Amino acid sequence: MPLAELMTAKKKSVGSKQTRKAIEKGTALKVYIAKDAEAHVTTPLIELCTSQGVEIVYVDSMRELGKACGIQVGAASAAVLAE
Repeated sequence: MPLAELMTAKKKSVGSKQTRKAIEKGTALKVYIAKDAEAHVTTPLIELCTSQGVEIVYVDSMRELGKACGIQVGAASAAVLAE
């Protein structure tokens, strides 16, 4: 299951704004992006990950990603952060 690492991570960011900040700071180790999220939300993150060399893992749905993060709503993106 690709979400196992995210579910067990001690530090993570949830949501596009927090994830973007983590990538910019250089603390994001792996970024998870929901395939069904709106492109205007995910495209800048994908471009940022590509330019920073951060691994991207695609998840089928926002609901699945939100559940893996332990929240009741969907999430467009999340990241595992360096401790």
